[in-house]
Amino acid sequence: MALLFSLLQLWLDFPSMIGYLKGQAFPKPFSREEEQQAIEKFLNGDEQARLDLIERNMRLVAHVVKKFHPPHELLDDYISIGTIGLMKAVASFTPDKKTRLATYAARCIENEILMYLRTQKKVQKDVSLFEPIGIDKDGQTLQIRDLLQFDEKPASEQLEDREREKQLYVFLRVLEQRELEIITLRYGLLQQKPLTQKEIAKKLGISRSYVSRIEKRALVKLYQQFKKQEPPLHE
Repeated sequence: MALLFSLLQLWLDFPSMIGYLKGQAFPKPFSREEEQQAIEKFLNGDEQARLDLIERNMRLVAHVVKKFHPPHELLDDYISIGTIGLMKAVASFTPDKKTRLATYAARCIENEILMYLRTQKKVQKDVSLFEPIGIDKDGQTLQIRDLLQFDEKPASEQLEDREREKQLYVFLRVLEQRELEIITLRYGLLQQKPLTQKEIAKKLGISRSYVSRIEKRALVKLYQQFKKQEPPLHE
């Protein structure tokens, strides 16, 4: 449930992610001038500017992901993981770096995917958490491990997250039986082990592409309910 909840939370901040699931293209990147203006606004505390910088660099995520040649059924997962790397890049980027945001972000996106692959034991390449990737706002060397350090959410936000996770279980009512079955298997609901689309296809005796279509359709339904933040009415 935590994985599914985190995924929907990510889409709430970046609607272009749900557009991607529907086959739409990511927004066009900022021009150099627009990017500089957005960075300046973000450094002055403009939260919307941060979100804009991330969303306008989503095409970069897709570009980096292609280098890893992920199986088609894992493409959406790679995009989500790469987006996390992009978010970390925007949060730690400053104009005094000797490079553009896109160059810096590409490295962070790649590192995020490599670390994910390492945890999944799908690659043997050793990725050091102490590898330098740039300079922070104080002129100190920035390492991968620094990007993984986030302040703990306030108690009020943690409570809100738990309540929204409970709501998510209620929202599952909008799914058809086959959609619910696939979402349950895919994201390990009811304390089950999450399965890949290929594993689900074999288990249910259907094609992998059919599993993918049903999963995307179910995620869009959940996203729409999650965005409304109100449980569906009983019929």
